[in-house]
Amino acid sequence: MRKVYLDYSATTPVKDEVLQEMIPYFTQHFGNPSSLYTLGLEAKAALDKARAQVADLINANPKEIYFTGCGSEADNWTVFGVANALKDKGNHIITTKIEHHAMLHSCEFLEKNGYEVTYLDVEPDGTVKPETLEAAITDKTILISIMFVNNEVGTIEPIKELAAVAKKHGILFHTDAVQALANVPIDVKDLGIDLMSMSAHKIYGPKGVGALYMRRGIRIPNYIHGGAQEMGKRAGTENLPGIVGFGKAAEMAKANIDEHIKHCSELRNYLVERVLNEIPDTFVNGTMEHRHPGNANITFEYIEGESILLLLDYKGISVSTGSACSSKSLKPSHVLDALGVPVEMIHGTVRFTVGDFTTKEDIDYVVESLKEVVEKLRLLSPVNEEKGW
Repeated sequence: MRKVYLDYSATTPVKDEVLQEMIPYFTQHFGNPSSLYTLGLEAKAALDKARAQVADLINANPKEIYFTGCGSEADNWTVFGVANALKDKGNHIITTKIEHHAMLHSCEFLEKNGYEVTYLDVEPDGTVKPETLEAAITDKTILISIMFVNNEVGTIEPIKELAAVAKKHGILFHTDAVQALANVPIDVKDLGIDLMSMSAHKIYGPKGVGALYMRRGIRIPNYIHGGAQEMGKRAGTENLPGIVGFGKAAEMAKANIDEHIKHCSELRNYLVERVLNEIPDTFVNGTMEHRHPGNANITFEYIEGESILLLLDYKGISVSTGSACSSKSLKPSHVLDALGVPVEMIHGTVRFTVGDFTTKEDIDYVVESLKEVVEKLRLLSPVNEEKGW
């Protein structure tokens, strides 16, 4: 059976070059970076190199990169750190209704502890208007957090304009860039970003390692207490093989970003064009103009997305019905709900994300399989006779 993976927004395979870079740090270069003898100093040099590689990808200073266990940790550290550091200034946080649950659940926790959170509405295409953000600011606002690229519909937010609004009012601006990293050119200085969350496993690096960019001059409390790792800000022995892999993946991403964006967007557009032209009663959610290059979030009316997923899996095709983090939930997607998609259509939605290893032949196989699957499911649909399928 042919195997086609079209869920690169959930995770990516580790590229061979990344794996080869990591392997020695499991074996001969296994030292603790905090040790002062040669083995430890070699490990510290590898850690510093990876920090510089990640910083270079986003035009940051290496001393502004703090490695974490994942992107969710970076989100949590930001929210709770800023809330604690600026509690005497205010208790109001602004975010959006389409954020990753790492942000939404953190904010919900703060609400239970006396903080106020404004969840901004988005336009039907998934974007946040700067004027909508500005209207929500109060004299108690201490943090604005708006994700760079949405993990479900792939919308790229106008981060530079949104960050400018925050700066105008002297408010810290954070963005969850887990889906944006290596899929959108990022210059944190030009964009005016104060804090930014990242993750290695979305850019062909290993799972279990992420990073928080924290602009120099920002002071928030440690999220993990103990040792003096990560410049005294995040305790715990570093996951050196993972961090080395993150660094290599970042280096490769910077070198290949133009080719990557071109490859993914061409295949994504080819997929969308074929699906919309060859399968009736389908539509794309979110803007196609400002979008993650590999993302196609498509609704198939009158049938269940989960059924599509399972039947495609039987044909060796991996896709999702939304965020992998909430795939076991029966609740409709909060992102599509915020975009105004009717509940019955939300349940008929499938997210396809292509990546560096996707081929045109893969897309052709997926579309032909989709046509069979959708026809089969619609024959079973209660609106079959009405629609004349």
